[in-house]
Amino acid sequence: MPSSTVGQVIRCRAAVAWEAGKPLVIEEVEVAPPQKMEVRVKILFTSLCHTDVYFWEAKGQTPVFPRILGHEASGIVESVGEGVMELKPGDHVLPVFTGECKDCAHCRSEDSNMCELLRINTDRGVMLHDGKSRFSINGKPIYHFVGTSTFSEYTVTHVGSLAKINPEAPLDKVCILSCGISTGLGATLNVAKPKKGSTVAIFGLGAVGLAAAEGARIAGASRIIGVDLNSNRFEQAKKFGVTEFVNPKDNDKPVQEVIAEMTNGGVDRSVECTGNIKAMISAFECVHDGWGVAVLVGVPNKDDEFKTHPMNLLNERTLKGTFFGNYKPRTDLPLVVEKYMNKELEVEKFITHEATFSDINKAFDLMLKGEGLRCIIRMDA
Repeated sequence: MPSSTVGQVIRCRAAVAWEAGKPLVIEEVEVAPPQKMEVRVKILFTSLCHTDVYFWEAKGQTPVFPRILGHEASGIVESVGEGVMELKPGDHVLPVFTGECKDCAHCRSEDSNMCELLRINTDRGVMLHDGKSRFSINGKPIYHFVGTSTFSEYTVTHVGSLAKINPEAPLDKVCILSCGISTGLGATLNVAKPKKGSTVAIFGLGAVGLAAAEGARIAGASRIIGVDLNSNRFEQAKKFGVTEFVNPKDNDKPVQEVIAEMTNGGVDRSVECTGNIKAMISAFECVHDGWGVAVLVGVPNKDDEFKTHPMNLLNERTLKGTFFGNYKPRTDLPLVVEKYMNKELEVEKFITHEATFSDINKAFDLMLKGEGLRCIIRMDA
């Protein structure tokens, strides 16, 4: 990589969202050098996650435009700013929408990954160091997204939002581990923690739910019950270890009662990956009394309320929530990559489409139609 770019403004292509819901436009942007505790990264591969679409549509949140979206990606460090000791040019990295400063109470706790400094902030479109954007077009700022903005050939992030990974790992595969897949996998392995031979219900069979199912498969669950309103998803779900399928629309009783009848009182573990409040309540109420654990992954609407009878808790059911699968980005994500390298985790089956960077709007179209799981976008094409 040419060292001549260090300390210089780089001009490159980026897909800019100029306004809510309108197709992204490939523009030439200026990317400023990294400042204190920042890193500039050459993005090689990125993929589209539903969160990008959600904030592009901007129906329920503060609209921040013009903006460079993207947060699931892989790349190589181009240069580092003042104070960055852990990374150097040439390192292979995964940018992450949350971070790990390694200094706050959450980072020092082995139980939390919710870094005070770098946890996700969807409204902030600037860098922490000086409150300014590193992206501009003709001197006018283009805003950042969740500290990553990977729909650009070069981006600038805080050092705490980059996981340094094995340079042998194929970047066009492991890029999808920086968000959704790790979220689902970790929800099962780190939070639900099913025992070998246990029964697990997965609510929602999109990419995150299938990653949760993959976690249950890795853990040795004997039955993995997939719950989804789309029966067409069951065939694909079998590749991820799902053994049975329930469509709530096919039953005249609540799905939690259906699952309780199927499993002699309830499943040992459930993982909810839809964000639908009814699914969240069902996921909790379908676990067995005495030992059942339900884990909520999906993000609900801001006005939703979770309602269940207190006896469901007093009867020794446990309800948990998780953020990014309880993985600490810098500490744990390199180990998830190693699971893939050691063939414990299959990543390829999550990748259903590919697109060139010029054709990035195709990835949005696929997601809006609900087609496929992950679309890999090649930045050099």
